[in-house]
Amino acid sequence: MAVKIRLARRGRKKLAMFDVVVSDARAPRDGKFVEKLGTYNPNTNPATIVLNEKQSIQWVMNGAQPTDTVRAILSLKGILYAKHLQVGVIKGALTQEQADAKFEAWKVEKAKQIEANATKIAQSKAKSKASRLEAETKVSNARAESILAKNKVADEALVASVVEAINATDEEEVEVDEAPVAEAAVEEAPVVEAAVEEAPVAEAAVEEAPAAEEAPAAEAAAEEAPAAEEAAEEAPAAE
Repeated sequence: MAVKIRLARRGRKKLAMFDVVVSDARAPRDGKFVEKLGTYNPNTNPATIVLNEKQSIQWVMNGAQPTDTVRAILSLKGILYAKHLQVGVIKGALTQEQADAKFEAWKVEKAKQIEANATKIAQSKAKSKASRLEAETKVSNARAESILAKNKVADEALVASVVEAINATDEEEVEVDEAPVAEAAVEEAPVVEAAVEEAPVAEAAVEEAPAAEEAPAAEAAAEEAPAAEEAAEEAPAAE
């Protein structure tokens, strides 16, 4: 039976996680497996890998063939390097203690590299975030200045319209106040004309008044004339 070390998918859509399993090469990808060696999560940066080193080294030494992705994972975790050291121990090139010491030193160095890489990624993220924040701040300030300018123009237009309305209202009030004065002047004009027209009538009345007074005097004189004549006639008779 051909045995492979492969990935078995699990997790939800677009957030998949994988189990590192030992299974029959003829089994489905997510089917039955012989043993689970660890997990692989590519959703983090860097990817999170958890492996049982002892069992992984044993299966690799027994001839289990990893897939390309699993081979990269095993190389990253030092499993293939540990296999190389174990082959050296089997051939007598070095002792088990030397192999274990080399493997531990390699793991320490690899941990430092991974930590430095994680720090670099974190700094890159922080720098990218700061640059995005600065760009957003500039855009926000520009938008605020634009809105402030628009509001200033609108306020100036509103003030101008209010001033025009006030001026127009004052002009209308002045016209309304002057209108009665003009009407009163128009109404007084006929009165003056009537007074001018009535003045000759008064003068005529004054002129007619002496005539009326002279008329009774003339009548009295006419009545007194016969009386005088009678008195004159009576005077010879008395003689």
